[in-house]
Amino acid sequence: MPARLALRLTYTQAIQEAGGIAIVLPAHGFADGVDALLGRVDGLVFSGGPDLYPAAYGHARHPRLGPDVDLVSDEYELALHAAAAERDLPVLGICRGMQALNVSRGGTLHQHLPDRTFLDHDQAHLPFQPVHGAEVERDSLLGRLTGSDRLEVNSFHHQAVDALGTGLRVAARAPDGTVESVWDPAARFSLGVQWHPEVLTHHAPQAELFAQLVLAARGRPALALAA
Repeated sequence: MPARLALRLTYTQAIQEAGGIAIVLPAHGFADGVDALLGRVDGLVFSGGPDLYPAAYGHARHPRLGPDVDLVSDEYELALHAAAAERDLPVLGICRGMQALNVSRGGTLHQHLPDRTFLDHDQAHLPFQPVHGAEVERDSLLGRLTGSDRLEVNSFHHQAVDALGTGLRVAARAPDGTVESVWDPAARFSLGVQWHPEVLTHHAPQAELFAQLVLAARGRPALALAA
């Protein structure tokens, strides 16, 4: 069967509701076109999706690794992350997108969270219903943007950050210690969240992530960081 691209429209809707113009970039594997591509966009949202192939961070494959892993598309996405960091383009990584951000900086992942925690990180609830809390570092980008030290989040993943990538800091953790958000304090706007804020934009702090990403993409400083 030919390769297909599948992306929920909630991602593009969240960007457009925040005042941005959303275009969808296919992970086609032609990394030699990354620089030309990034010269035509002002910011990037890296979406959720299947597990990353562990060869991308030098680990052996766990027997419970999820289906549909694709090293070629992983390497293309990691090349996008690296080029975006070099250009200091605003980046928001969501779920797998946060994991890819971490791997692009030399970090690693826990491949199968049920081996490590009591907390169910793959909820049966509807996606627009939060299922657990996340304790937020108030001096992180996430804390400053949301003005909160705790967020209620949804959860649809079975991998998570293990070793932290170079230059990244933890911005939030779940009650079991699982990393829920990372950020780069040296970047203009580089944030990863393990949950799916694109379906939680009816909560103001979640909508603010997209609003501030769009502001950064327009070359304006994030309002909450202006002090």
